[in-house]
Amino acid sequence: MKQRQKSFLFLFVCLGLGILAELSFFHGVIGISYVLFIAAFYAILFSRLGIKFSHRRIGLLLMIMIWVLAASYLFYDNEVFYELNMLVIPVLVFTHIVLITTPNNIDWISVLFVKQWTQKFTQTFGYGKRWVKFVLKRTIFRRMSKAATQTLKRIVIGLLLGGPLLIVIVGLLISADANFGNVVMEVPKFILGLNFLEGLFRVIAVIFLTLLFFSAFQTLRKRYVIPLGRPTNDYKQVSWDGVIAGTILVLLNSIYLLFAVIQFKYFFGEAIQGDLTYAEYARRGFFELVIVTVINWSLLLICLKLVNVKRKSGSFFMKIMYSLLIVTSGVMLTSAYMRLSMYENAYGFTMDRIFAHTFMIFLIVIFAYTFIRVWLERISISHFYLIIGLIFYTTLNAINLEEIIVENNLERYQETGKIDIHYLDSLSYSGIDGLITLYEMEADYPELRSLLQDRKQMIDNLDVDTWQSFNFKKQQVVERLKELEMK
Repeated sequence: MKQRQKSFLFLFVCLGLGILAELSFFHGVIGISYVLFIAAFYAILFSRLGIKFSHRRIGLLLMIMIWVLAASYLFYDNEVFYELNMLVIPVLVFTHIVLITTPNNIDWISVLFVKQWTQKFTQTFGYGKRWVKFVLKRTIFRRMSKAATQTLKRIVIGLLLGGPLLIVIVGLLISADANFGNVVMEVPKFILGLNFLEGLFRVIAVIFLTLLFFSAFQTLRKRYVIPLGRPTNDYKQVSWDGVIAGTILVLLNSIYLLFAVIQFKYFFGEAIQGDLTYAEYARRGFFELVIVTVINWSLLLICLKLVNVKRKSGSFFMKIMYSLLIVTSGVMLTSAYMRLSMYENAYGFTMDRIFAHTFMIFLIVIFAYTFIRVWLERISISHFYLIIGLIFYTTLNAINLEEIIVENNLERYQETGKIDIHYLDSLSYSGIDGLITLYEMEADYPELRSLLQDRKQMIDNLDVDTWQSFNFKKQQVVERLKELEMK
């Protein structure tokens, strides 16, 4: 009984967290509210689970990444990461809690941990389902007869099954008769005009979030490993023949060496391919080189995993082939990087091109570590790949990519007199900030004045009207717009 009372008390704590989550995420654009929610979430986590955690180093790294990603909503306004992190952060948070409550003898990048994560996720919703049944039995169904209870359950099931069918049929009837469609479309307008429905939605959201948090904390509080069954040795280990793999690598490395020799002519000279311009040459080969590099990386990982050469001479030969494949892949990445830089000099900087640059840098780091792994076989490659991938993604969030794009385009404008103001206008607040800077540099630039006038007219929509939406970059741009005097 005492344990049940403690559970009910903690349920009220989760209710407060659910209310904070609804206030943070369902009231306009998210800003400072994400940081405040994460702070409250981890405060409850530490008070509930204590501070004796497993996997401390990787757990601390994950928690730092979560805080950095949440802080990006406060400091920056990149639309790509804004949407993406709505999924990434919850997954990382759940993974972090599962990780720090799993014993140290379970490898955090093993199949066993993946099964643990999956079962904990399933158990979270199962726990919530049992609590809903328990509450309903003690409240709504307590005074109802068994027949009435079964009837109510059937009605709910009928609504759940018939609802989607009703939507499909109404859609078909609207397509068949325009007048019927006009009448039906008046219903959503009437419903949206009722304020109590918005309140009802918010109440439902709070209840759902409260149950979700409560179930997750209760489930993850158990620090034992869920029985997952004993691994069987019935499967046969797949392997590649060393001679076949070596032959493939010799063929590939031969053509890559020829390609690398030709590329050095372009690295250190003014030569160009045929009569193509730099931009045409860059666009023509960039994607092909990146694809070939990714293929090489995949082949390298497969060989390292499946090829097992017992003779020392054969093993040394394969290491030479691996190393040569890595070096030539590095040359191709360098060539692709230079081609993209030439293309940017000709056509300007965009988010897609910056992402391509950063992806190539990521591949260079991956290849460098893989080169070390070729000669030091004892070090783990999968752990490094996962950690560097998370660090790489977090770093992209920690730096303002849009501001880098704007600054590079402004520098290019000073050198060439060319800039795509409509692309800057398509960016978020960093793009508007760049347009203001450009106006201060060249007020007579074509169409720039009209773009900024439109933005000044929209300043009421841009202004920070709720505490949840507060963002430093947004506030800075709004202030610059207010102070901007159009000549």
